[in-house]
Amino acid sequence: MNIAVYCGSNPGLDPDFATLADRLGTWIGQSGNNLVYGGSSVGLMGIVSRAVLQAGGYVYGVEPQFFIDAGVAQHDLTALYTVDTMAERKQLMINLADQFVALPGGVGTLEEMAEIMSRIRLNLGPSVRCYFLNIHGFWEPLRQLLEAMVEQHFIDQCDVDRYVFCDTLEDLMNCLDEAKDEVLDPHACVPEQVG
Repeated sequence: MNIAVYCGSNPGLDPDFATLADRLGTWIGQSGNNLVYGGSSVGLMGIVSRAVLQAGGYVYGVEPQFFIDAGVAQHDLTALYTVDTMAERKQLMINLADQFVALPGGVGTLEEMAEIMSRIRLNLGPSVRCYFLNIHGFWEPLRQLLEAMVEQHFIDQCDVDRYVFCDTLEDLMNCLDEAKDEVLDPHACVPEQVG
């Protein structure tokens, strides 16, 4: 299974972010799964990719040329795909991956996961759901925003139920293990008809 991991190009202030990025990467490599990520050597991105490689896993990076020119590309990847734009990077990562995970990150991580959430809501695949590693409640404001969207009838609860917030790495790994056998059901979430 190819697991796309979106996360910060900085490590963040909380040392647990780096620790859990390393542990997630080790699990991906040791469990026979593969990593799809943004191709950088810095921040949480670099930590998770190096951990997968050190655990014997395959890592597929997707990096815009301007980041490679800036010297932040990770070396020794299984494959590094070079693209021209951030939009191309996002689309290729979606094409390569089966499951989608967010660690803590900035606006890039949020933007990439918003695309995945939209695709899940529209049943466009490839994944049935996406996962947020909610370390120390990092993604809690997003969960509250989604709840407000449900309250105001902008989205349905059945949509939000497919955006899974895992408070521990163990919960995330269990969810990903279970996701291997999931099949996309276009009728899994039928929005309520309003008006």
